[in-house]
Amino acid sequence: MSVALVTHPDCILHEMGAHHPESPERLKAVLDALDSSGFGGQLDVHEAPEASLEELARVHGESHIDAVHGKAPEEDYAFLDPDTSMNPKSLSASLRAAGAVVRAVDLVVGGSATRAFCAVRPPGHHATPDRAMGFCIFNNVAVGAAHALERHGVERVAILDFDVHHGNGTEDMISGDPRAMLCSTFQHPYYPYCGADSRAENLVNVPLPAMTGSAGFRAAVERFWKPALERFEPQLVMVSAGFDAHREDPLAHIQLGDDDYEWITDFIAEVADRFAQGRIVSTLEGGYNTRALARSVVRHVRVLAG
Repeated sequence: MSVALVTHPDCILHEMGAHHPESPERLKAVLDALDSSGFGGQLDVHEAPEASLEELARVHGESHIDAVHGKAPEEDYAFLDPDTSMNPKSLSASLRAAGAVVRAVDLVVGGSATRAFCAVRPPGHHATPDRAMGFCIFNNVAVGAAHALERHGVERVAILDFDVHHGNGTEDMISGDPRAMLCSTFQHPYYPYCGADSRAENLVNVPLPAMTGSAGFRAAVERFWKPALERFEPQLVMVSAGFDAHREDPLAHIQLGDDDYEWITDFIAEVADRFAQGRIVSTLEGGYNTRALARSVVRHVRVLAG
């Protein structure tokens, strides 16, 4: 199985102040774990380019794009929302995080790789068409999905989001679009306090109560995601890979373990093999205990690599 790893050093240089949970240590831990995993040498490493204005504008409004560029500081920090700020490297990091998913789509749909994992930050699935929020500046997975639909002519893209927080920005961008489907599990009620009542036919949102464990999570995926994906028959599977539903994560209260991330990746791979010629593009979202995050990503990428 040919797996591309798309990343860039600037994604480590983005930081939002001391003690912020979305820290450079997250990506350092992921890359170190992949490097020492025993299969890291089998990954085809690619440098993430910056997403172009055209690529961003497929899902983001001009006012948001201009605001991010305009607020990018030359020193210190500039706040985009109470949880999300920029340092002098954040603009490059956010452009490259979105650009990584675009490059991964090019590689996978173009046939240079079967699957890809984007080891990037900042994360993206909370960023809406018009604003940054929840540690997210641009919506990386949505930028990539729009690129697949508009540039490559893919007819049906499924975005599977197992982050503990609902991907409200992704939902806003694809709701009602018959070419895209979002399947999401998330703790509810919990930030960003939405998703449980969404009604669009292309949204399969599964809210989980606090303290849900492995059995509840797996049953929800089998009951709700599986039949919806079988009806949709995606030609490309994209993943918002958040690992903050781990029982060791400090920011939430779902009780998943390392084995669950291997299981959900096996599930995703089966869907991709059945309908999408095996094609998967995954990008890092949450996960704030660096040890649990690193272990879980290794499990995830190991399955992607077959």
